[in-house]
Amino acid sequence: MKKTDLYKNQGLKINSQMKQAGIPDRFGGAASALPDRREQRKLDQAQGLVPFAVKLNSELVQQIQVLAQTRQLGLNEMVTVLLKKGLAE
Repeated sequence: MKKTDLYKNQGLKINSQMKQAGIPDRFGGAASALPDRREQRKLDQAQGLVPFAVKLNSELVQQIQVLAQTRQLGLNEMVTVLLKKGLAE
């Protein structure tokens, strides 16, 4: 066999393997499991949530993240708890 024939056969082998492989999760059914940004915004609005951007010191953010991990809460929930506690004083 010629060298070009070997490369051609190798290419055909790779193509057939790719056709037999399944669809990756990121493109298959798992991709539709999470809502896209537009749907997420609609869900947040239905819950009465409003985006609120704030610039904070990195040390303060790290403290909030550690506190959220110890209480097993998400970062949004932890910030909500801290704001309510701060406003109640």
